[in-house]
Amino acid sequence: MARWGACLAAEGAAGLLAAAGGRSVTAAGRQALGLLDGPGTATGPFRAAGLTAVGEVTLFNAPELRARLGAGAVPRDCPDGELLLHCYAKLGTAGLAAADGMFALAVADGDELVLIRDHVGARTLFTARAGTAWAASTSLRALGRWPGLRTGLHLPAVRSFLTFAYLPGRETLLRGVHELPPGRCLRLRADGTRTEETFWEPAEDVEELPPAEHAARLRALLEDATARRLPAAGPVAVLLSGGVDSSLVTALAARLHDAPVRSYSIGFGGDTQDELAYSGLVAAHCGTEHRVLTVPGAAVAARLPETVALLDSPVGDPLTVPNLLLAEAVSADGADVVLNGEGGDPVFGGPKNLPMLIHELHREDASPGARARAYIDSYRKCHGDLPVLLTADALARLADAPEPAEAVAPYLRQGRMTGLLNQLLHANLRTKGAHHILTKVERITAATGLEGRAPLFDRAVIDHAFRVPPRQKLSGTTEKWILKEAVRDLLPATIVDRPKSGMRVPVQQWLDGPLRDLGHDLLLGRAARARGLFREDTLRRWLRREGTLLPRQGGKLWLVLTLELWLRSFDVGA
Repeated sequence: MARWGACLAAEGAAGLLAAAGGRSVTAAGRQALGLLDGPGTATGPFRAAGLTAVGEVTLFNAPELRARLGAGAVPRDCPDGELLLHCYAKLGTAGLAAADGMFALAVADGDELVLIRDHVGARTLFTARAGTAWAASTSLRALGRWPGLRTGLHLPAVRSFLTFAYLPGRETLLRGVHELPPGRCLRLRADGTRTEETFWEPAEDVEELPPAEHAARLRALLEDATARRLPAAGPVAVLLSGGVDSSLVTALAARLHDAPVRSYSIGFGGDTQDELAYSGLVAAHCGTEHRVLTVPGAAVAARLPETVALLDSPVGDPLTVPNLLLAEAVSADGADVVLNGEGGDPVFGGPKNLPMLIHELHREDASPGARARAYIDSYRKCHGDLPVLLTADALARLADAPEPAEAVAPYLRQGRMTGLLNQLLHANLRTKGAHHILTKVERITAATGLEGRAPLFDRAVIDHAFRVPPRQKLSGTTEKWILKEAVRDLLPATIVDRPKSGMRVPVQQWLDGPLRDLGHDLLLGRAARARGLFREDTLRRWLRREGTLLPRQGGKLWLVLTLELWLRSFDVGA
């Protein structure tokens, strides 16, 4: 298991890579490419047409790519990274756009270092510049070790994290380190210049077709996306929550795969509301080998610090530890591929859109900025609490920094998408999809030796979603209507037609119980006070469950606790 790193410098590139923990696999001229210890799928070097590369690459349409390159152009048994490099060498960014998969690739191309990230962001990629050198890696921790980069806490990213529960764009919590957005090809030069090209971005191309025709086309695409993500042989695992998205992936896997399908669900025991009855119904309907993992609060408390440390950027999702425990159970059962139902909401329109649509009916300020602020309010995280949560010094230092709303405002104006629903889907896909959902899945599964695959994030499925008229995605108050129609025959009506409820995670019980001492020690301890981010009086009130924070107190405290754990893991000071 490995991740990769790359350096471009006038001299000493291999030494810079080694200082960040990398082992050079090729070093020539101004460039050095290498591998790093850590959970990931990085391999290399790959070579094609005078180019050399390392990467974390999984392709789902390798036969089509070989056909496009021409008979005999590449060996049939060449690794996916080499095949992608051949596509880039021969076809340029058109070859990247034609690929379907999960990839982050670094290419030594003449005197340039070329960085490539897949269409939707299934793999992460970070860059930094210090002095006269560039560095890039799929590991943020590796760049944090780079001695030439005098990094520290990037305070605007703290505000963004507390607003979204993830970081929605290029910024990271490390000053001077940036994330490359998905669907991009970035060329870096030793003189400090850079050129970024977008090889794929969702585009609105609405086709006014009868709903039945759109549903039939979507069904074919879903079947193809699922089939291409199934392992070539042996059992396949599916994470099954009982919602329509994970249920349809389970049903398609059971229909399309010759080997057994094993489904996995999470429960929390006690009187916590869960969806186990629904996931059990789907498992029985599809004939899967079903397993339920009960996650006690004590296990969450014990595993939370190490789980947070796995993430290149923190994710304020209380399901992170249960997701890791579930991935470990899947891996222990012998699987190396696990499918999931992630993507249904950002691609086809889940419940996050309804508050925004209601707001649109009543708003008086027509500016995109007002719409972006309403989008942030709909998240219901800590944005409204920042004046009493952050210290006066932190607020003063943020006075001239860009507002978090600027991360989503470009998506919420007339441009690539004309109607509000498609604008919301575009924003969700490019922010939460790329920087929360896929990031979490990739890091958690990689840590357990699995590869998580999401058929609903398939590029062709996304392209079709933006061909479907908005009224077929949100039909009245029925969300994801066209998706449900496409799979109605696969699942019990109870699953297809029930409204989304989501998993009820007992965050407050954890914070009052097994996490109580850890929460107090971390949030009120010496290190947190020295960092000077949060007002101690506010944290004490929240920990006592006082003030105006109720009833979402637990979720907001969870964000602050996650952030503190991440900063300690990455040894980030003020």
